[in-house]
Amino acid sequence: MSPLSGIRVLDLTNVLAGPFCCHQLAHMGAKVIKIEVPGRGDLARQLGADPELNQKLMGVSFLAQNAGKQSVTLNLKSEKGVALLKELVRSADVLVENFRPGVMDRLGIGWGVLQEVNPRLVYCAISGFGQDGPWRDLPAYDQIIQGVSGVMSITGDAETAPYRVGTPISDTIGGLTAAFAITAALQGRDAQHAKNTGDGSFIDVSMLEATMSTMGWVLSNWLIAGQRPSANGNENFTSAPSGTFATAEGPLNVAANKQEQWEILCHVLEREDLLEHPDYLSRELRKNNRAALKLELEKSFRHKPARYWSELLNRRGVPAGEVLEVPDILKHPQIAERGMIASFEAVPGADRDIQVARTGIKLNGEPPAVSSPPPRLGEHNNAVYGALGLSQQEIEKLKKEQII
Repeated sequence: MSPLSGIRVLDLTNVLAGPFCCHQLAHMGAKVIKIEVPGRGDLARQLGADPELNQKLMGVSFLAQNAGKQSVTLNLKSEKGVALLKELVRSADVLVENFRPGVMDRLGIGWGVLQEVNPRLVYCAISGFGQDGPWRDLPAYDQIIQGVSGVMSITGDAETAPYRVGTPISDTIGGLTAAFAITAALQGRDAQHAKNTGDGSFIDVSMLEATMSTMGWVLSNWLIAGQRPSANGNENFTSAPSGTFATAEGPLNVAANKQEQWEILCHVLEREDLLEHPDYLSRELRKNNRAALKLELEKSFRHKPARYWSELLNRRGVPAGEVLEVPDILKHPQIAERGMIASFEAVPGADRDIQVARTGIKLNGEPPAVSSPPPRLGEHNNAVYGALGLSQQEIEKLKKEQII
C-alpha cells in the first residue's frame, strides 16, 4: 500500500527533524522533492562516521533518511530561485521547512505568499520552540531541546544526571509529530474539499512541545500529583521490581509490574522468602525499598546469564529482556526477518552498497518501502525543472548563474 500516492511534497529541510519527517512521507508513497542549496546541499551530506562519504556529499547522516526522494538544487536568495520555488509550489500538496521562524518570510516565500500561490498547500514549519514566544528566535539543536525540556534532568541517576539521551530523540520526535500533523491536515483538507470548502493549512511544530508531549507520566506526576520528577537511572519509578539487574553475563531488564508477575518472579528465582518479607508485601512497599530488593534479586540472577533468565521469565509470563547493543539487535531475527532494513546496491555518489532503516510500520503485512536510494545532490534538476517547461538550454543557463 502507498497511502500517500499522488501527494507531492517539497522538502526544504536540513539535517534531521525535517528530513526525518519527509522520510516517513516518502515511505508512505508521497513524491518528495528535496530542495537543496547549490554546491553543498543539506548539511547532513557532510555528517556521519565515514569521512570518505562526507567528502562525496553522501554522508551517512544524509543516507539514513533520504532514500526515495528526488534532489534539486535551488538558490532561494535569488529572485529567479524564488520564482522557481513558486512554480514548484503550484503543483505541490505539502511544503516542509525547518528554518528559524521568520526566515521564509524574509526570503519572500513565507506562508502568506505561498498560500496565494496555492490555496490548498499544507505548509509545515518545524522549529525548536515554535513560531512565537520569547524563545522563538533562538537556535535549537537536539541537545538544546533535550536540556530545556526536562529530558536530561531525569536521564541518568542521582550521580550522573543530567544526562543526554543517546539518540537524538527531540529531532526524531519533532519529525514524527510533523509527519502525523501533515497527514491529518491532508485528510482534513480533502474532506473539506468534498464540501467545496477545502483550503490548505499552516502547521507550527515546536520540537520542545513535541518532546514534552511524549513525557506524559513525568509531566502528569508534577502537574496533577505535585511530585517533582527525578533521575532514576534504569529503575522504573512506577513499579518494583522493574529495572535493570546484573546477571552472570550481561544486564537484564525485568518488568514485574503486576502482583502476579512479582509472585512468579520469586518462584522462578526460588526466593519465596521475599513474598513474606514485610518490606515487599505491597507494590508501594517494594517501590519504597527497591534498592534493597534489587540487591536480593541480583543474588539469584548472578547464577545464570541474562539470555537464560530472559527466556525463562518470558515463558513464565514475566516481561524480561537482555540489554543488547545495536549490532546485536540488527542481526536478530526479530529485526532481520521483518523487512525493517532496506538494502541498495552500488548507490550512485556513494559508490557502494548501503543499508538503511525503514519506518517500523507494516501495512497489510508489508513494510512500506521506497524504490530508489538517497539521491546525489541535484540529481533530478533536469527532470523536475524540465517538467516545469524549462528547456535544457534554460536549465544549463540557471546552473551557470548558480540559481540551481
